[in-house]
Amino acid sequence: MAEKSLIEFPCNFPLKIIGLLQDNFAQTIANIVKEYDKKFDETCIEMRPSKQNNYLALSLSVYVENQDQLDNIYKALSSHKLVKFVL
Repeated sequence: MAEKSLIEFPCNFPLKIIGLLQDNFAQTIANIVKEYDKKFDETCIEMRPSKQNNYLALSLSVYVENQDQLDNIYKALSSHKLVKFVL
């Protein structure tokens, strides 16, 4: 018997991505997300630098239709060289 997901799809799913503070970090993340959510609005990304300005935390919401799509987004983000964590 398959486990029932706690997430009801389709939905807007919140993500937090933490990575190195570089000029192109937010745009790079937006480009990755747009591969999976064509209507993603990058102007809705909230950015918060770390106290020492080494890292940047991005908060965003992505529209996902199923668990596979969400898993693929996580894999694409977490495998990028600039990304440290995806929550």
